[in-house]
Amino acid sequence: MLLGCIADDFTGGTDLASALVAQGIRTVQVIGVPETGEEVVRSGAEAVVIALKTRTAPVADAVEQSLTALRWLREIGCERYYFKYCSTFDSTPAGNIGPVADALMDALGMDFTVICPALPANGRTVRDGRLFVGDAPLNETSMRQHPLTPMDDANVVRLMRRQTASPVGLVGHGTVAQGPERIRAEFDALRSAGIRFAVVDATDDHDLLAIGRACADLPLVTASSGLAIGLTETPRARPHGLTDGDPHAPVPFGGARAVIAGSCSAATNAQVEAARAVYPTFPVDPCAVVRGEDVVTAALRWARPLLADGPVLLHATQPARNVTAAKSRLPDDTASRIEDTLASIARGLVDMGVGRLIVAGGETSGAVVGSLGVTGLVIGPEISPGVPWTWTLGTPRPLALALKSGNFGSRDFFLDAWERLP
Repeated sequence: MLLGCIADDFTGGTDLASALVAQGIRTVQVIGVPETGEEVVRSGAEAVVIALKTRTAPVADAVEQSLTALRWLREIGCERYYFKYCSTFDSTPAGNIGPVADALMDALGMDFTVICPALPANGRTVRDGRLFVGDAPLNETSMRQHPLTPMDDANVVRLMRRQTASPVGLVGHGTVAQGPERIRAEFDALRSAGIRFAVVDATDDHDLLAIGRACADLPLVTASSGLAIGLTETPRARPHGLTDGDPHAPVPFGGARAVIAGSCSAATNAQVEAARAVYPTFPVDPCAVVRGEDVVTAALRWARPLLADGPVLLHATQPARNVTAAKSRLPDDTASRIEDTLASIARGLVDMGVGRLIVAGGETSGAVVGSLGVTGLVIGPEISPGVPWTWTLGTPRPLALALKSGNFGSRDFFLDAWERLP
């Protein structure tokens, strides 16, 4: 087992696992920390991704869960480690990226690592330490109004300094463009100056390849899924090498189809709008959930006669401005109550014969996989960058499951994803 990965949410885990599989790395994703590592070791996987639900958890909980994941990865023999967060650096001023990264480094006895959120394939680049989505700085995008992790600054150095007392520096693009040796020399200079975290510029995949090579001696990196394309070259140079392919053969799937959307990101809002013109749609009213109405029974009663004719869409997605306006008059636990409602709907749909399910939103995905009893995921074909089809482990019957980050995918994602199933 060469690479052990800790992802701070479920869609982030599948994003990274998909990137590793695309590089020919035999990868298994597990949901939470397993009781034993026997099944993972027997699978022949060369990388394992532990998907946690820590992005918006209290800091102490996020740190504890991440350290538990690290201990498990060390026990099964991982040699290197990868802390994966979102390419839009989703976090609050208190964390959890900084505190978790500090804790993992302390546990590994490290004094230096990288911060690399760039994912050029999805339009996320870092220039002069500033994170861009397309041509717009992060804080000028819809992420500024995100209901859970509003991003009011594009400067990743400043964002990290809010979350950690450790010194944070920058490796600019002028250095990155000179290649791995020059990047490594800058790492050494920053380490000598007492810098613990280096934010690294990256504007394309060539930059990520160079950064990955420069990180060859770091036991831990912290990044979005983008850096995976550079890191995978180093294990391949080892004598025992890596072998291509998945550790499990894909399983044919049937069953009815459904889409559940909980994210309020701009991308998911656009995807819901496009799908509503084609699919029967059930809007989950947050106010009805708060009032204690039996939304789950109503949704399942609505869906039952429609499943045989094609996909159905059930969503709690709202424009971010509506969510922001409503926050002051709704209970603090509204988001978790909506997640639980959508998860119960998902379980009911599967009980009624849904075998192919798309879930939008990291928090929603975490609630759904927990409700369904998923213990692991076999990574299948990629639908779009960062979003693969997966096959569930641990469920009474295998399901085809696509867990989509709220910010990922084209406008027609919910319409086109089915074509990528085997």
